[in-house]
Amino acid sequence: MDTTTLRNLLEQVAAGGASVEDALLGLKDLPYEDLGYAKVDHHRAVRTGRPEVVYCEGKATDHVVEIISRLTERNPVVLATRARPDVFDAVQARLPHAQYHELARIIEVRGPHSIPVEHGNDEPYILVVSAGTADLPVAEEAVVTARAMGSRVEVLYDVGVAGIHRLLSKTDILTGANVVVVVAGMDGALPSVVGGLVAAPVIGVPTSVGYGASFGGVAAMLTMLNSCATGVAVTNIDNGFGAGVFAHTVNSRTCSGKETGKLENQEIS
Repeated sequence: MDTTTLRNLLEQVAAGGASVEDALLGLKDLPYEDLGYAKVDHHRAVRTGRPEVVYCEGKATDHVVEIISRLTERNPVVLATRARPDVFDAVQARLPHAQYHELARIIEVRGPHSIPVEHGNDEPYILVVSAGTADLPVAEEAVVTARAMGSRVEVLYDVGVAGIHRLLSKTDILTGANVVVVVAGMDGALPSVVGGLVAAPVIGVPTSVGYGASFGGVAAMLTMLNSCATGVAVTNIDNGFGAGVFAHTVNSRTCSGKETGKLENQEIS
């Protein structure tokens, strides 16, 4: 359930096009649908403007399939993150139109009435920057998430501090961004460098990429948290999804006609 659907239902009742019984039937699963093993929050998009997305790791495959199916019944677009290929196969067997973003490990299910947003070149955009190629899975998780929510997203990959000239040759796209997501493992220094170059808010995403002393991304996270550049916020390790949501929330404030939490003109739950 999203705000558009809820508003349409109430307007139909007010205009006499739907009965109170019809409205009660449509609202019967608010605020959540209890499946026993999961309470599917159909009301989250209405309540917070940021919809529920399925996190697949740790869940039984059949549970993931059922949760996604229930969400798809009520929403034009549904995302499921950290999904293995075999989980996608199971989802696609139930929902043949499901798509898999392999590098990002995200399942995307679109309804027949979901219309992708066409972005103009003058529209504010999120820029996702990766330090190295090994950071791409986390970077792509941010990209797919923010694009699904309706933001224009550009990318700048493999421009880490070991070859800083690669970054400095792309100052136009850097300084033109409305929000910059910087994904880096190893020493995690790239967000500080970017933060010293741009006026836009920077979201640092530490990754678990690196040798032993990186401690699975803890070293990169601590470097980002201790950044001497202003305007840098930091997510949890490998949290590309969280960065994508937050970047879209910031970006959508300056995109006319968009509301926080919308997926390609439609909210998900």
